[in-house]
Amino acid sequence: MKQLNSCALALVAIVCLAGAARAGEISDNVVRVGVLNDISGIFQDTNGMGSVEAARMAAEDFNGGGKGIKVEIVYADHQNKADVGSAITRKWLDVDKVDAVVDVPNSAVGLTVNELLRNSRMTFLASSTASSDLTGKACSPNTIQWVNDAWATGNTTAAAMMGRGGKDWYFITVNYALGQGIEAEATNYIEKHGGKVLGSAKHPLGTTDFASFLLQAQGSKAKVIGLANAGGDTINAVKQASEFGIQQGGQSLVAFLLFINDIHGMGLKAAQGLQLLEAFYWDMDDDTRAFARRFAARPGMNGKMPSGNQAGVYASTLAYLNAVAATGSDDAKDVVPQMKTVKGKDMLFGDTMIRADGRVVHPMYLFEVKKPEESKYPYDYYRLVSTIPAEQAFRPIADGGCALVK
Repeated sequence: MKQLNSCALALVAIVCLAGAARAGEISDNVVRVGVLNDISGIFQDTNGMGSVEAARMAAEDFNGGGKGIKVEIVYADHQNKADVGSAITRKWLDVDKVDAVVDVPNSAVGLTVNELLRNSRMTFLASSTASSDLTGKACSPNTIQWVNDAWATGNTTAAAMMGRGGKDWYFITVNYALGQGIEAEATNYIEKHGGKVLGSAKHPLGTTDFASFLLQAQGSKAKVIGLANAGGDTINAVKQASEFGIQQGGQSLVAFLLFINDIHGMGLKAAQGLQLLEAFYWDMDDDTRAFARRFAARPGMNGKMPSGNQAGVYASTLAYLNAVAATGSDDAKDVVPQMKTVKGKDMLFGDTMIRADGRVVHPMYLFEVKKPEESKYPYDYYRLVSTIPAEQAFRPIADGGCALVK
């Protein structure tokens, strides 16, 4: 009996050792990255299949990481619905053995995915989720947040505009987490720095007629009209603002979350003079231009230049895969800490580092949209107004209330 117990103990020890050895390995010998975004709705141009191509480019450029690591890119449409995004992510986690989720525009969906993946083996690369809660009260050891967030978008844009004399504001805000977060952050900055918010109009996601909202903003006489929305909502608002001659009347129009694809969609005639904050512009330097031209030549892109969100999918996916190669594991508990050790120049976002709260910090840029006669070639749309250094562009780490920050 004693001999049998000894054998049983020895067998348990062998099994445990084998399990420990497997814990640091790549599951299924394949790293699967799931691109979760809006393929059919208002974010299809800024994300959509362009994000899928960006992830594929990252996998191709990773090229096995020098270790023959196999990578698969899968994708799905969350339809801007938290329950749909949750169901897809749960299936990826429990059935399809996906190792990382990337992109996820729409803060409600992103926050749901963030909670679902907390303490799982999957990594969440929130390259398009703008909620600041991801690095605040909802921070997770599994999540890295790239590109923009509501704090940076609200505070940095407000600071840049106030520095140019924009003291009085009126907001046109989409009535869900993204818009509410941006307006709250911007309002906090404006009021703390001697400015005034004269009013705010809320609209539902997917609004086509902004006439009443714009008339209220125009009637407020605010120096700055802030569009705290995104995608098709912002495009519709800017087009109609142009028809009303709002900027010609002396009011400045600023878009908190707008991308090059949106400018292309509305045209320079409508967008000229618009102020906007971006983390990435395809025509910044040789590296961004080289990436953009490769992207534009991809299947289905038809010459389109990448948005900041699509650039973020590429950068975050490649950083994740490099961390997999460095650790020999696709488990978030190994990969995410490795990602947080990397500091240096990213070819698309400049000098970057990943903080303990999961926030990737990098410079941000205030641009003004060119007049039609100033544009010399396709997608030559922006004039750089100012550069906001990384240390000023994002919420200080101590202010976020993230439990990961000691």
